[in-house]
Amino acid sequence: MKILVTGTAGFIGFHLANQLLERGDEVTGLDVINDYYDPNLKYDRLAYAGIPREEVAYGKLVQSQKHSGYRFIRLALEDREGMERLFAEESFDAVVNLAAQAGVRYSLVNPYAYVESNIVGFVNILEGCRHHGVKHLVYASSSSVYGLNEKMPLATSDNVDHPISLYAASKKSNELMAHTYSHLYGLPTTGLRFFTVYGPWGRPDMALFLFAEAIRKGEPIKVFNHGNMIRDFTYIDDIVEGVIRVVDHPPAGNTEWDGQAPDPSTSRAPYKVYNIGNQSPVKLMDFISAIEEQLGREAKKNMLPMQAGDVAATHAEVSDLVADLGYKPATPVREGIRRFIRWYESYFGAASLPLSNSDAQG
Repeated sequence: MKILVTGTAGFIGFHLANQLLERGDEVTGLDVINDYYDPNLKYDRLAYAGIPREEVAYGKLVQSQKHSGYRFIRLALEDREGMERLFAEESFDAVVNLAAQAGVRYSLVNPYAYVESNIVGFVNILEGCRHHGVKHLVYASSSSVYGLNEKMPLATSDNVDHPISLYAASKKSNELMAHTYSHLYGLPTTGLRFFTVYGPWGRPDMALFLFAEAIRKGEPIKVFNHGNMIRDFTYIDDIVEGVIRVVDHPPAGNTEWDGQAPDPSTSRAPYKVYNIGNQSPVKLMDFISAIEEQLGREAKKNMLPMQAGDVAATHAEVSDLVADLGYKPATPVREGIRRFIRWYESYFGAASLPLSNSDAQG
């Protein structure tokens, strides 16, 4: 297939693009390369995929020097004219929208960035798909949409009307907007609620990266809610495998959907929402212990109260992912942390251990 993957200078998009290329798909990658975190890491991800930094310029399609089927364009989702032109010229079979303004805590500081990228930008994606014959739109939602929900595990059939950050609200809005386009225009759309993704080439604003960096430097780590947090950490390979299976299986309308008892994860329209999580929640203190074990150092811990916008626990219910696609994430957290630390030490030159190909790919 010819697939547009947005966010390919980002963590998940980088891994997904590489896997799609490995199986023979033609990929156009897109990213705005903003400075939410160090752009050098983003350019290094692109370089790994054969996109030289010096060739990247806004609005220019750059051919990969490593993959004949890969091109990259620096472009903002909210750039309406640029997005219209890209869709008109490229005629994509499928679109995977992973580009977004990320981060729960940053949404408290810069809310407009979330409206521009996650809402205005998503309308441009939907319009491009609608007008140019895209057969399937897959897009990143988030476990953050569950907000104040406390019933565990968190299921896609649950109500998600109580988000506690603008980031979460923007992701919920994506699901609503996608359903509207599925209903009005017959556009098959699938939303994926990711649960705390981690692994090699990960984001430096996420817990694993922050903890590893601080422990390595002998600096204290920030442990929120005094360590009483539980997360369904999901390894990047498992996320990518789930995304690819979803791309290959666009939803059809659910003929058994009942408007008097509506399941929010499906519809009469070609619309579906899945959780992708490890289904094995881990206590934050155990997560930290596993990092300490891999680094061979004990962390200095600064115990802090819960931050605004955070939730105490996440736990994915993935029975529909298993039933529909025969798939369930399964990488144990300790193994995932081991692979991340090997990549981290190699990337920052902190270890002499060679980086295996499997570790490099995540």
